[in-house]
Amino acid sequence: MNLNLVNDVPAGLTRRARSFVSAHGVKADVRPVEGHRQWWLERDVPAEVIDRMAAFQQQWNGLLLPPGPQYEGGPKYLDPDSPEADSTGWWFEPGAPRASVAYGFLISPSGEFGIHTDRWVPLHASTEGWVESVALAHHASRWAKQVTRLTGDDADGLDLRGFEPVDEVRGRADTWWRGPDSLVALYSGEAEAFDFPEGRVAMVYSGLDAWGLRAGVGADEG
Repeated sequence: MNLNLVNDVPAGLTRRARSFVSAHGVKADVRPVEGHRQWWLERDVPAEVIDRMAAFQQQWNGLLLPPGPQYEGGPKYLDPDSPEADSTGWWFEPGAPRASVAYGFLISPSGEFGIHTDRWVPLHASTEGWVESVALAHHASRWAKQVTRLTGDDADGLDLRGFEPVDEVRGRADTWWRGPDSLVALYSGEAEAFDFPEGRVAMVYSGLDAWGLRAGVGADEG
């Protein structure tokens, strides 16, 4: 697999995420979606679904990031495949898992990024949210004076009074919260997917200054 530097960071990300993608991301050579169009059309995949996948590929173009802290790191690189339908519409994979996990990653008909076992669990409202979450975890772990991992009841009992949601991660099952001197990531995807409350994880990044809490929050206007 050939890897290339990232010269065109996708739009719609914060400065923090753009910096993370530029500094730590690479792009894998991927086969264009258009090369599979006729094959999928012959198998009754609607043209508009293939168009969605082509747009996804054009935006992310095989982006490979350092592994995220949960879900065994997330997709290895972002490249759409395997369109399939259910009663709600058409879904596709955003990329193959980088490790052996008991679920797959999917993009929903409405664009949510999540995991699927016997049930669907949206993690973020968009792929941008996933990228923001990975970037924020990297940022917080670098600047925090202390990192604490809580699971199960300890994660559920975390007191978040005085915290505000970190909107850029577009959280669904997974959310981030900003307090006076700390950031908290709550990962509930596996707990919901397997109906296993003990699988809930909270990561508390404490001892952050103003830079650590808010650096690069401005949205990309270009």
